[in-house]
Amino acid sequence: MHPSSVSDFKGINVLVIGDLMLDTYYWGIVNRISPEAPVPIVSVNKIERRLGGAGNVISNLKSLEALPFIASVIGTDSTSSHIKKLIEEANIKTEYILFSNNRVSTEKIRVINETKHIVRCDIENDTDISHDEEVALLNGIKKCLDTHPIKVIVLQDYNKGVLTENLILSIIQIASEKNIPITVDPKKKNFFAYKNVFLFKPNLKEVKEALDIDINPTDKHSLLHAANILFERLNCENVFITLSEHGAFYMNKAGEHQIIPAHARKIVDVSGAGDTVISVATLCVANKIPIHDIAILSNLAGGIVCEEPGVACLSLAQLNSYIIP
Repeated sequence: MHPSSVSDFKGINVLVIGDLMLDTYYWGIVNRISPEAPVPIVSVNKIERRLGGAGNVISNLKSLEALPFIASVIGTDSTSSHIKKLIEEANIKTEYILFSNNRVSTEKIRVINETKHIVRCDIENDTDISHDEEVALLNGIKKCLDTHPIKVIVLQDYNKGVLTENLILSIIQIASEKNIPITVDPKKKNFFAYKNVFLFKPNLKEVKEALDIDINPTDKHSLLHAANILFERLNCENVFITLSEHGAFYMNKAGEHQIIPAHARKIVDVSGAGDTVISVATLCVANKIPIHDIAILSNLAGGIVCEEPGVACLSLAQLNSYIIP
């Protein structure tokens, strides 16, 4: 892949649709065990809040110097206030976010002892948004597409209820009419609703669960069998399966396929790596980069962010430093 195509990430208009979350970190040091129960006491010295879920995708896109827009539904609680503030601080529009009195905003609370992740607490509502919320969100999406020159759409699904089956089908139809490619980071619930998209990017665990088959991540024939089933069920243009420490596998509609080995790295935290992968892959799609190069670059990007504790974002400068000698 030529480095100039990465520089072309700058200024690309991307619409991200999906589940917004807040990642809250309590950083501290463990010096003793609690007298109340055999659990460590963390002396907290820093509290940090970051955008999570679809929010981490827009953070990655912003860090890669693209121009992201976000469409989602969150609550009207203190968590949603933090989410809105963080998005505004990143100079990203919040006008396509629907604030609902009927929902609890998703927050993932992580307690970290120096760099070791001790515990995570999730506060969430994973029921589907209502029909009225679907209509309001879709109207906002249409407005965004009519107002801004969106080059690509990301559907970022964490099964928290924003991407309902009806909404997914409507978005795919609208994008098809406007000739806008869609990339998808799916979850189990609506896994097979994402038909006719440009890039379908599940991880290995999600594919195993969806197809209910065993897959050997080091065996090309095993991966090829799974990919063929996905093509038959989804009629997508490209399948891109992340394989964790085994790298990634891609296959396109023409049948071209390959396993991309993982880069040897010191893994600190895999949280959010998939968000980085879909962000880089999406910008590559916008630039019409071949799937082979998309897989190589996205796989590299996902590995880079695993070297940092917590959910991390990848900058364009970081990415360039790895691909430019």
